[in-house]
Amino acid sequence: MDFLFAFLIGGLLCVAAQLVLELTSLTPAHVMVLFVSLGAVVSGLGLYQPLVDLGGAGATIPLPGFGHALVQGILKAISQEGALGLLTGGFTATAAGISVAILASWVAALLFDPKS
Repeated sequence: MDFLFAFLIGGLLCVAAQLVLELTSLTPAHVMVLFVSLGAVVSGLGLYQPLVDLGGAGATIPLPGFGHALVQGILKAISQEGALGLLTGGFTATAAGISVAILASWVAALLFDPKS
């Protein structure tokens, strides 16, 4: 059942993003910022964690999951370090994902030639 819920939650989040792309004049970059921001806001309100508990990776891997990870990292760092955690918590919580994205982009840049 965990796989089914992950598939359904992740699929629904991706369908929502695709619908926003198809039905509005927003660019993919706008949709990315929108979904990360929505994930952060919903997480800050305490409403995203139940979705994570139900959908697991289906809720944490799409873009709103990144916003959720940022907010959860900030909240944890604030409780441990005080106000400084507001600046450092998001980076600490998402460092692995950001590092993988940078490394994968670098490898792709080495392997492929850009087209103009």
